[in-house]
Amino acid sequence: MFLEIDKKNKSNIAFIDSGGIQVTYGEIVKQSGQFYEAIKKRTLIFILSRNCAGAALGYLCAMVNRVVPLILSATMDKELLETLIKTYHPEYIWKPLDMFEYGEDALFCLHEYGLAATGMETYPLYPDLSLLLTTSGSTGSPKLVRHSYNNLEAQAKNISTFFELDEAERAMLDLPINYTMGLSILNSHLYSGATVLLTSLNVLHPDYWKFFKEQQATSFTNVPYSFEILKKLRFFNMNLPSLKTLSQGGGKLSGELQKEFAEYANNTGRRFILTYGQTEGSARMAYLPAEYALEKCGSIGRAIPNGELYLVDEEGNKITMPGIIGEMVYKGPNVTLGYAQSGEDLILGDERCGVLYTGDMVKVDEDGFFYIVGRKKRFLKLCGYRVGLDECENLIKSAFETECACTGNDEYMHIYVTIDKNHHQIKHYIADKININSGVFQVHYIEKIPRNEAGKILYHKLQ
Repeated sequence: MFLEIDKKNKSNIAFIDSGGIQVTYGEIVKQSGQFYEAIKKRTLIFILSRNCAGAALGYLCAMVNRVVPLILSATMDKELLETLIKTYHPEYIWKPLDMFEYGEDALFCLHEYGLAATGMETYPLYPDLSLLLTTSGSTGSPKLVRHSYNNLEAQAKNISTFFELDEAERAMLDLPINYTMGLSILNSHLYSGATVLLTSLNVLHPDYWKFFKEQQATSFTNVPYSFEILKKLRFFNMNLPSLKTLSQGGGKLSGELQKEFAEYANNTGRRFILTYGQTEGSARMAYLPAEYALEKCGSIGRAIPNGELYLVDEEGNKITMPGIIGEMVYKGPNVTLGYAQSGEDLILGDERCGVLYTGDMVKVDEDGFFYIVGRKKRFLKLCGYRVGLDECENLIKSAFETECACTGNDEYMHIYVTIDKNHHQIKHYIADKININSGVFQVHYIEKIPRNEAGKILYHKLQ
């Protein structure tokens, strides 16, 4: 069974959500059988996810029965969701019962979620295709990442190993489970027989910390933006006796913040572990062990267990000398199958064969620790989500009839437009479309977008 869930103590709690619903490992096994009775075949299902017991249980029931889920945010833009439905033809949608779109009559219900039939016929599915996730995590692009059963199991095992997880762990999970890192936390802790504390609350909400303390959370993982907020909330002065491990991923943490949290962990007998990953690698591909958090500040660490990292030059040759910048390549069993851009692509097999070119430009020090120095392709990581700059440009141009160019870094996206109005609306439009806080977008008026003779935008002139 997926994640060896049937081998866990049936009475142990697998997850609890902040609404008070708790699910045991035994219930997952039982409800998986009932879920199969409702569907009775391998097919494609969309899961409109909240961080709650119903969404998590629906995901696990699908995985156990080899039904292929595409996990999406329940709050994603409806127009973008419709595009995905038309592109991929899910036969079923697993959705909150208070969402009346896509059918009101539920074929099967669990913990405030219900199964609705779409009347569509699913495209043929590759036998080892296990899961679909969006590439960007947020922009609603029809381009998806195709996961195999092996790469998800391998990732769960790897994370369990380097985090030293066991049944006593109680992981706080506020990162969305439709986001690759959030899902990896769920999978790795369930593989370890631990308990996951699910919530859609964020660190700014007082009830987040109430839930944290009541459930005696032993760990939490978050993105750089949340660590900035934690510092402002005077996290270092909080009384959290159950907390043992802090983990960060989803983008580069500033050297100053990394040092401060590493010192806090060191001074309080806790662990601070930084990780690096991508959806295409099932979330995590590198980690910086807690004992190196201060000594190697700024590094993403080394490859996770059973993985390999190396650099290549522009010709694809391996770089063996330290200090030379090249594209980082990851090799390991957690690498995904490839992409899908249409329903016909769901029959495709393994196109990566365990090797992933990350698109990150990186250097290695004399001790074998990796340091990211830039990005090869045009995407940012905002609030932990990978956001395609070209996709954002197209969305804005379509909605506001303006020329548009987007640049930025992992803190802010800079949006240049040729209309000297509606800047507030543009900012909130793109924030709503990709479901990210509007504070990370800055809109600028420019008389003319700089281009070369071929009409290509000269982005370096906008920096």
